Amino acid sequence: MPEQKRYTDSGIEIKPVYNKDSVPGDELPGEFPFTRGIQPDMYRGKLWTMRQYAGFSTAEESNKRYHYLLSQGVNGLSVAFDLPTQIGYDSDHAMAEGEVGKVGVAIDSIDDMETLFKGIRLEDVSTSMTINATGFILLALYVAVAKKQNADLKKITGTIQNDILKEYAARGTYIYPPKTSMRIITDIFEWCSHELPKWNTISISGYHIREAGSTAVQEIAFTLSNGKAYVKAALEKGLDINVFGKRLSFFFNAHNNLFEEVAKFRAARRMWAKMMKELGATDQKAMMLRFHTQTGGSTLTAQQPLNNIPRVTIQTLAAVLGGTQSLHTNGYDEALSLPTEEAARIALRTQQVAAYESGIADTADPLGGSYFIESLTSEVETKAWELIHKIDAMGGSVAAIEEGFIQNEIAHSAYEHQRLVESGEKIIVGVNKFQSKEEETIPILKVDDSIRQLQTEKLRALRSKRNPAKCDNILQQLNDKAHGGDNLMPIVIEAVENYCTLGEIADTLREVFGEYK
Repeated sequence: MPEQKRYTDSGIEIKPVYNKDSVPGDELPGEFPFTRGIQPDMYRGKLWTMRQYAGFSTAEESNKRYHYLLSQGVNGLSVAFDLPTQIGYDSDHAMAEGEVGKVGVAIDSIDDMETLFKGIRLEDVSTSMTINATGFILLALYVAVAKKQNADLKKITGTIQNDILKEYAARGTYIYPPKTSMRIITDIFEWCSHELPKWNTISISGYHIREAGSTAVQEIAFTLSNGKAYVKAALEKGLDINVFGKRLSFFFNAHNNLFEEVAKFRAARRMWAKMMKELGATDQKAMMLRFHTQTGGSTLTAQQPLNNIPRVTIQTLAAVLGGTQSLHTNGYDEALSLPTEEAARIALRTQQVAAYESGIADTADPLGGSYFIESLTSEVETKAWELIHKIDAMGGSVAAIEEGFIQNEIAHSAYEHQRLVESGEKIIVGVNKFQSKEEETIPILKVDDSIRQLQTEKLRALRSKRNPAKCDNILQQLNDKAHGGDNLMPIVIEAVENYCTLGEIADTLREVFGEYK
């Protein structure tokens, strides 16, 4: 009986064996095109940043979780915001009802932002913020809090996701039309290059593309295409690719197919280096693909949730063997609710065991030279370039999104994955095989609906203490500058420092730019 063929999740056939003929020429870590990593010694010099994603309920509650995580060995914070904050509504807006504090922390004003980081010196911690449509407002709030702490803005480090293109393609938390959103993003690039030089101005995200159902190949192809669109927009604005290129970062997903995931990360580095060189970068640092990884939320199951611990472990190995710069590991309970403190601790310990006990951090690119990995890296790259060339032929990512091409490709892959699970061709342990009847009692973190009332009272107090005429004047200036094409960052920082709310700033720009439907 002939042996059945095997494939990765992206449809690449896996040969029974690989030999030296499968492997391209020798490359070294820290050298162009960085397939084997961006530092010559990788984790021997410095471990990846253990950056646990957290944020729920109020700024007070999230602040407690940040202090707990920092006490447990986390060395980078990562902030999750609730849906109203993500789409530019204050907590007391009708559209915010039922969503305040649910999937992240509610941030309406500088008072909330100050509370969120109470007792944390922003000069001493690197903060990542998963925020897109309102990314410029949250960055302004962070800068305003840093200034109140008398921090040196030249030393402030962190990242805003700020990747709006994947919102149109996969996630949906956009406000303004694509071209307007690109203008805001390049304003951030420009302002940060002068005022906040160590800040990563964008985290070009494949994570949500993968969560929406893409394959590994589609994840890097669509993400790098979006990256190319941002670079071209910045070049059109007259910015220097060797300056802003160093502050671009990426955000990828880690799934369970260990070897394909490692190959994906290696291929992405090689492709980005080539892409940036073609776009005119001459500084090696501007060609390096630096990325954060989060383990795959969509791989977590509500059935037998403790099975998610080994899943997250495999995904952790994939991210580290693939050369990530920072990592968030999901809690085993996240298919049920926001992670409890216990689940968050086990997730962090998974990274720490990998870092200090497994030996995988002892050498750069430990799988480099494996016939299988090298061949798979090249095959992932070839398939990803095919997709990128299709997108280029349409006029780039913005055009491909407007035509629905990227969305349709993701939807087709998501459908195919679900079909394989339902037919039993793809096994998900505890879901379509090895089910058990025992009921597991997993503690769940619940966010109370009273959070909205608390936030509404805070907003009332804020509006009563501020100077309303000054706020009106600043919001009018914001309107004028939006019409006039000025860089928006300075006036947005002035607005938040004078107690204008996130919703008021977003609404002022809604009046100018309109909303994308």
